[in-house]
Amino acid sequence: MTTEITRDLIVDRLGDVTYDRFLFYIMGPYKSFNLNYVLSEEERRDIDTDDLPGPLRRLFQSKDEIDGAQALLRRVQGSLRVNPGVNAFLALDVDIPTSEVDAATQSIEFTRCSNATAFVLPFLGHNFGVGKEAGSILEALSETHGDRLIFVHEDDVTSAMIRSARVRWDLRVETYETEADLVEKLRLFAGGVMHRERRGELDQLD
Repeated sequence: MTTEITRDLIVDRLGDVTYDRFLFYIMGPYKSFNLNYVLSEEERRDIDTDDLPGPLRRLFQSKDEIDGAQALLRRVQGSLRVNPGVNAFLALDVDIPTSEVDAATQSIEFTRCSNATAFVLPFLGHNFGVGKEAGSILEALSETHGDRLIFVHEDDVTSAMIRSARVRWDLRVETYETEADLVEKLRLFAGGVMHRERRGELDQLD
C-alpha cells in the first residue's frame, strides 16, 4: 500500500516545536563532493594539493569526511527548530521507503505540504541529485508555490541550473558565506512567509 503524504503525516513524524504546523522542508546534498568521484588515483597523484587555493584543496578531503554536507543540513535544521521554532525537516525524517514512493515524488509532495522549502547548496555538496529534484519540484509547483521556495548557495557555487531557475521560474536565489549567514537568511525567509500568511497574502495551510 502506497503511503499518502499529507501535512498531518509529516507533523506526526516530527518532534514538537513552537510552530508545529509551519513546515519548512530543507533540501540539499547528503554527501560532500570529493574529487575521488571524478579523478583516478593516478590523476590524483599528479596533483600537489598544498599548492591549490583553499576552496579547491577542500575538494580533496578524506572520504571519511563526505558526510559533512548532511551534518550541515542537520545543524541548520536544528537551529531553525529552536529559533524561530518552525518545524524544519529533511526528507529522511519522514521515513517513507522509496520502494513505496520514489524520491522525486516525495520531494514534490513534501514541498506541496510545506509552508516553505529551501534548496541549500554548499560548495562541498555533491549537488547533482539535488539539482534534478529541484528541477522536478519547480516544474510541478513553481506556479502555486513559487513564493514559498528559495535557493541558497554558498558563494563559491556556480551553476547553470541556478541561473536558469532564476530566469525561468523567477526563483528567489540568495548566497551565503558562513553557516551563520545561511541560518539567518533561512530564518528571515521563514519569517517572511509566516507574516505573509498572517496578512492573507499567502494561503494559510491547515
